[in-house]
Amino acid sequence: MDELPDHLVCDILKKLQKTIDRNSVSLSCKRLYSLDNEQRHSLRIGCGLVPAAESLLSLCNRFPNLTKVEIVYSGWMSKLGKQLDDLGLLVLSTNCHSLTDLTLSYCTFITDVGIRHLSSCTEFSSLKLNFAPRITGCGVLSTAVGCKKLRRLHLVRCLNVASVEWLEYFGKLEILEELCIKNCRAIGEGDLIKLGNSWRKLRILRFEVDANYRYLKLYDRLAAERWQKQLVPCDNLIELSLGNCIITPGRGLACVLSKCKNLEKLHLDMCIGVSDSDIVALVQKAKHLRSISLRVPSDFTLPLLNNITLRLTDESLIAIAQHCSKLESFKISYSDGEFPSLFSFTVQGIITLVQKCPIRELSLDHVCSFNDIGMEALCSAQKLESLELVQCQEVSDEGLILVSQLPCLNVLKLSKCLGITDDGLRPLVGSHKLDLLVVEDCPQVSKRGVHGAATSVSFRQDLSWMY
Repeated sequence: MDELPDHLVCDILKKLQKTIDRNSVSLSCKRLYSLDNEQRHSLRIGCGLVPAAESLLSLCNRFPNLTKVEIVYSGWMSKLGKQLDDLGLLVLSTNCHSLTDLTLSYCTFITDVGIRHLSSCTEFSSLKLNFAPRITGCGVLSTAVGCKKLRRLHLVRCLNVASVEWLEYFGKLEILEELCIKNCRAIGEGDLIKLGNSWRKLRILRFEVDANYRYLKLYDRLAAERWQKQLVPCDNLIELSLGNCIITPGRGLACVLSKCKNLEKLHLDMCIGVSDSDIVALVQKAKHLRSISLRVPSDFTLPLLNNITLRLTDESLIAIAQHCSKLESFKISYSDGEFPSLFSFTVQGIITLVQKCPIRELSLDHVCSFNDIGMEALCSAQKLESLELVQCQEVSDEGLILVSQLPCLNVLKLSKCLGITDDGLRPLVGSHKLDLLVVEDCPQVSKRGVHGAATSVSFRQDLSWMY
């Protein structure tokens, strides 16, 4: 090893993705130890950091070029030693001079004082907080003020981030490019208007309302009309993910949907009020959509709303088929598959979309209208590589046999499908067509029936869902 040039040794170290492998190699000789220390740019630590501040200081000295640090205390108990606290973040910010990306998960001892220390990191650009109950809106605001290059912010289950002055501040800075807010109870759809001109720069927005608190605030949100019409263009937005949101016609997020002309990825999960007109307005502008994922609420999961359309219909699918010539991934899921008569997408609408778009990945979950006729139509999907069927009870062996005719299919996933048996999979056995076959909780499929049906096979049988 001593005779190898440095650049070649560095290339060898780059091939080692697992931390345990890099640690083992670095202990084999002093040269590898030194080069690994210089080259290590990311670090993931947590419960084993005892004592926390002193250990973190030692790691910062050992790896002088760290840019990304992830601190995770998932599964922590008091007997494991004291968690990293505000003093630990002071140690990190003053000794990790190249820090740009920090993730704190389940760090329950970190307060506003701690994250305020991050302002001393001149190149700091990404902060992700996952369940940080002691951090408030004041702490987030101090980070926004102190970290002038902060472009990525994730707040997940930060229950005490109540004030939204930090949103207004980011709106004035116009530097935020990625924002993720999930299950922060005090932050609602109406608060996003405070981003102001930052909508111009935003590339990724993931926003999810806590489902347990959505209905409690529903009528107040609609009555107060806090969100005024969004006039700022969203030209740079390429990914939009909304969960448990209220889409009010003509206002707020509905206006955002109609202005994302460069959107590539759309995910709507249990969003109430999304109408066909919203989807049509979106796809008429967003010609670059490559991925659409829809999880649709059933009538039994919805509150009573006046003047809000609760269903999407085939009109949306037809519009997607007409305008999204680059669509590669499409997923539909219903929140409740027990009442198929209530569902609005028909098999013909799905067929129209699949036949007109270059779909590579198709996932249907609780889509009771999809049947053997739909499976037959899939044979014309020349680019389909991955197919997932979950609780599609109208698909039988007759339809499944047609899978062997799909020219590019190499991944098949079946879950909780009652109409499928070993006979439907028999044509795949020994055919070497599939790279991966996943069969889960299908009562009429046996482990013997999937043997040899793909290069890699995953089988699970848990029928508790039926009872």
